Amino acid sequence: MPLRKDDPKSVGGYKLLDRLGAGGMGAVYRGRSRSGREVAVKVVHAQYAEDPVFRARFRQEIEAVRKVSGVFTAPVVDADPEAERPWMATQYVAGRSLADRIRDRGGLRDGELRQLALGLVEALRDIHRAGVVHRDLKPANVLMAEDGPRVIDFGISRAAENHNTLTETGQMIGTPPFMSPEQLTDARTVGPASDIFSLGALLVYATTGRGPFDTDSPYLTAYRVVHYEPVLDGIGQPLRGILERCLSKEAADRPGLDELAGEFADGLPEADPGDMPTVTLRGDHPVVARTRPDAVADPASTTWSGRRRRRIRPLLAVTGTVGALALGLLGYIRFGPGFADSPQEGTAAPTATTRWRTLPGDWEPWQTTLSETAPLGAKKALGTDDGSVAGEPTCLMNGSGVYCAGEGILPVRLDARTGKTLWRAEAPRGGDEIGSYNSALLGVHSGTVVLRQSVFNAARGTDVAEVLGIDAGTGEQLWTHRVNDENLDMAISDGLVITSGDNGTTVTARSPRTGAERWTAQMPKGHYCSFVKGGTDVYAQCISTSGTSETSMILVLDPADGSARTLKAPAQSGILGFLDGRLAMMQAPEEEGPSGEILPYDRVLLVDPDTGTRTTVKLAESFDGEPVLSSGTLWFVSPGGVVRAVSPRTGKLLWETRTSLEGPGAASYDAQTRTLYLASISGRVAALDGREGTSLWETLPRTERSDSAPVGPGVLLHEGSVIVATSDGTVFALDPADPERKPASG
Repeated sequence: MPLRKDDPKSVGGYKLLDRLGAGGMGAVYRGRSRSGREVAVKVVHAQYAEDPVFRARFRQEIEAVRKVSGVFTAPVVDADPEAERPWMATQYVAGRSLADRIRDRGGLRDGELRQLALGLVEALRDIHRAGVVHRDLKPANVLMAEDGPRVIDFGISRAAENHNTLTETGQMIGTPPFMSPEQLTDARTVGPASDIFSLGALLVYATTGRGPFDTDSPYLTAYRVVHYEPVLDGIGQPLRGILERCLSKEAADRPGLDELAGEFADGLPEADPGDMPTVTLRGDHPVVARTRPDAVADPASTTWSGRRRRRIRPLLAVTGTVGALALGLLGYIRFGPGFADSPQEGTAAPTATTRWRTLPGDWEPWQTTLSETAPLGAKKALGTDDGSVAGEPTCLMNGSGVYCAGEGILPVRLDARTGKTLWRAEAPRGGDEIGSYNSALLGVHSGTVVLRQSVFNAARGTDVAEVLGIDAGTGEQLWTHRVNDENLDMAISDGLVITSGDNGTTVTARSPRTGAERWTAQMPKGHYCSFVKGGTDVYAQCISTSGTSETSMILVLDPADGSARTLKAPAQSGILGFLDGRLAMMQAPEEEGPSGEILPYDRVLLVDPDTGTRTTVKLAESFDGEPVLSSGTLWFVSPGGVVRAVSPRTGKLLWETRTSLEGPGAASYDAQTRTLYLASISGRVAALDGREGTSLWETLPRTERSDSAPVGPGVLLHEGSVIVATSDGTVFALDPADPERKPASG
C-alpha cells in the first residue's frame, strides 16, 4: 500500500517505501537502508508512545526478539525503544501471509502443508530456546516465503522469565481462534505449551480453511476454546490425532516440539516433484530444500492426504481481532454465554437476558409472495391462470440474497433483510404455448445463480430441459445449455457446474460464471447418478436402474480433470455429508417393508474416500424422518413432529422432543445460538435447544395447509433471523427473540 500523507518518510535512517499494514500496536512499513538492504519497520502508534506501560512492553519485545534467530523467523536488525515513536526493524520477508494464501487458494497441498508444519516447529524451537513465548501465532503472523515459512510479529511475546511483570494489567494478549485455554483464563500460567496449542489451531486452519473453534463472535469463540472440543471435520489420520493432542485443554498433555517434528515428518506426505520448496529432516532438524522456485501451486489445492480441496471460505473476521478484550471476555469465558454484551460489529453473542443474536438495527419482520410483480420478468407465475404458485418452492441463502425457484415459479431474488423482490428472471420463450414450467436451484457460485429449468410446450408436445446461469446481481441470463437429465441429478460441486451430456451417459463440468466446458466424464451404464455438494472432490452416488444390484457405486471425481475412481456402498444408503474426513451415509435395512415401504434408518456408514474403508455405526434404535448431519450431530425430524438428536459416532440417542408441527421439513441448526429450527406444511416454525431438546417456542400458521406439499419447507438463517418459504409461495422472516412480531409487507 502506498504511504499516507501522515506517514513518516523515514525512521531511524531507513527510507520508508510503502506501508505493509497496521495493527493494534502500530504500523508496519517496508524500508530501505542506505546500503540498499530492505527491512520491515514497525512504528508504534503515536497515541500509545506516551503510555509508560505500553512503552515498557515494546522495550521488552525488543529484548525478547533479539534473542531469537533461525531459518524460519524474521530476526531484528535494528531498534530504538527510546525514540519519540519507538520503532523496530526486522528482516524483510518477500511473501504473503498464510491468511492471504488460504483466502485466495484454499487449503494447503501435501508438500506445502509439510513445509509449513515442520518450518513452524523449527521456528517455535528457536523462539522457545531464547526463553520467549510467542503468544500470538496466527495465520497473519506467518509469511509464506519462497524457501519456507517465516514467523513474524513478536509484538505481544513475553520473555518466559519476565512474563509476570505486564500481565497484571487486565490486558489479554492474543487472537481468540488461536489462543490457548490458559491464555484466556490465567495469562500468568502461559508457557511454551501455549504456542503448541496455537500451532495446532493454525494447522487446522491451513488444512481446512477454518479454525477448530470458529464462530462469528470472539466471545463465543473464546468460550469454545476453553470449554468445547475442537471441530476437526475433514482432517484424516494420522494428522487428526496429532492435532487433537496439540489442542488438549491441559498444557501438560500437549506434545513437545521434538516429538512433533518426528510425527509431522512421518505423517505428512513428501511433496510431489515440481512442487513448491519443501522441508525435509536432517536428523531431527528441518532443512529447506528448493525445487523449481518458479512453480505455482494449482489453485484447486489438496489436503495433506492428497485429495483435492475446494476453495475454502476466508477465515472469519474475528481472527484479526487482537484480544485486548479484557474483563468482558474473561467474564464470558468463566461464566458462559450471558455475561458479555459487547459483541463485534454485526454480530452478538447470546446474553443473560436472551440467547438470540442481535439483529441489524434497521431489520423488521417481513412477509412477501413469490407471485408478486417485479422490475424484470413476468407478472404472474407460469403454468397457472391466476398467477398463483403451482407447486412447492425451494429457496436457498447466499450472502444477503434469498433465491427461490420451483414449479410455475420464475427464479427470483429477495433481499434477506427487507423481503423486497430485487429481480425476477425473464420468462422463457413460448408465451401461451407453455403448458408447464419448473425451475430448480443448483446453487450460487462466482456471482452466478445456476439452475435447471424444464419447459413443456403444449402446442408442440415438447419438453425441453436446460441448465442456465443467471447473474446474481441483476437477474440477467449469462448462458444456457440443453441437457438430458433422465439418468442424472445435476449439482454445483467444488466450484463446478456438473451437468449431463446430450446422450445422458456422460457428465460435463462447466464454469459457473460462463458455462464454459472444463471436462467430460463417462457415467456407468444402467445407473442413476446424483451428485453430492461439498467435500474435497466431486462425489456421485450411482444406483442401478434395474433394481437388481445389491450395492451402489460412489464415484470420486477429480475436479481438475474428471478422472474417477469407484467406491462401493450398499444400495439402501444415501450420502448425507462428511464426518471426520469420511463420507457419512444413512442405511436402512436391506429388506423392504409392506408394499415396498422404506423402513426407518438403523445404521450410519462411514466411508474413507481415499481407501474405501467402511465403518458401520449401529443406531440405538431405528429412526424415521428426514435426517440432517450438522455440527457433528444427526437430527431426525419425523412426519409426526418428533425430533431426535443422535450421535453419528456412537449411534446413541442424545434427546427426543415431540413438537405439535404437522409434517415438518428438514431441521436447520444454528451453531452460534445452539438452536434447532424446523417448519411445518402450514408455515408454523419451532425452535428447540440444540443441546437439551427443550422446546423454546412454536409459532402460529402462516398459510393454509397444502396437500401438494408432503413435508414442510427447510429453514434459512441470516444474520440471526429465520426465513421460511411455504408451499403457497409465501416467504417470511421472523425474529427468534420475538417470533410472533407482526411482519411488514414485502
